[in-house]
Amino acid sequence: MKHLLSTQELDVDQALTLLDTAEEFQAVANRQVPKLPTLRGVTMVNLFFEDSTRTRLSFEAAAQRLSADIMTFQVHGSSVSKGESLKDTAQTLEAMGADVIVIRHPSSGAPATLASSGWVHSSIINAGDGAHEHPTQALLDAMTLRQRFHSEPRGALLTGLSVAIVGDIVHSRVARSNVFLLTTLGAKVTLVGPPALLPQGVDDWPVHSTYDLDDAIDSAPDAVMMLRVQRERMGDGSLISHKDYVRNYSLTRARADRLPQDSIVMHPGPMNRGVEIASHVADSSRSVILDQVRNGVSVRMAALYELRGGQA
Repeated sequence: MKHLLSTQELDVDQALTLLDTAEEFQAVANRQVPKLPTLRGVTMVNLFFEDSTRTRLSFEAAAQRLSADIMTFQVHGSSVSKGESLKDTAQTLEAMGADVIVIRHPSSGAPATLASSGWVHSSIINAGDGAHEHPTQALLDAMTLRQRFHSEPRGALLTGLSVAIVGDIVHSRVARSNVFLLTTLGAKVTLVGPPALLPQGVDDWPVHSTYDLDDAIDSAPDAVMMLRVQRERMGDGSLISHKDYVRNYSLTRARADRLPQDSIVMHPGPMNRGVEIASHVADSSRSVILDQVRNGVSVRMAALYELRGGQA
């Protein structure tokens, strides 16, 4: 692999290779010194045009554990804020020694443009582009599902598992990446949300969709993934009232109690407690939210290794 841009581009073998490699790297976290020399001499740059906490820090932790050098580019107050183009910024970073550019950008397709333009020779990892995709998030979600439902996750598919993804689907790059990856791995996905927050053309996706969260819960999913409402992407108005959303689409304690005993609750973060998920549910024994965070480091180690390990 040269780049990681989209889960839609991953076939079963590529996805399993990334997930199995992540499982191997997870053992590193339990060492007295959680570090490997694998990517010594490789420089990773975090190029984030949107704010991030979990993803940026997770990539930094992954690079550190593999002994890579790290540069973090702060867009605010930089030459980008003075009008510098993506091309010039990327070429400047590569001239400073960047081998891997991890990019988060508000425009869908920006990482793919960077990878295909010929402007740079660095490997590109998409850390979220607009409402398009967030591939490493989907990979860490798949890793979490495999660990929870398979006693030996290495090599395991998700065949037969049912996953409900609930909330603001239309603005969610997490939902899109998960739809592609989870269905590739054999899971059955149901998208749940109000009409205004489901994408046009969703009937053509390899999923079932519904407006009724209670109906989705009564279908006994193995996992429920809650998404926050991204009001910052809604322009000058809300597509649904706060009161209606909480009443119809919040994973309350009562709704969670109707799930099968072994069902798990997921959330990519950041959470709005009391909006899409009740605090009791987020902190309950069925919540795997912190497992997702931990798995994020291992998945991003795997991505860096698969892109640059053979070249280090």
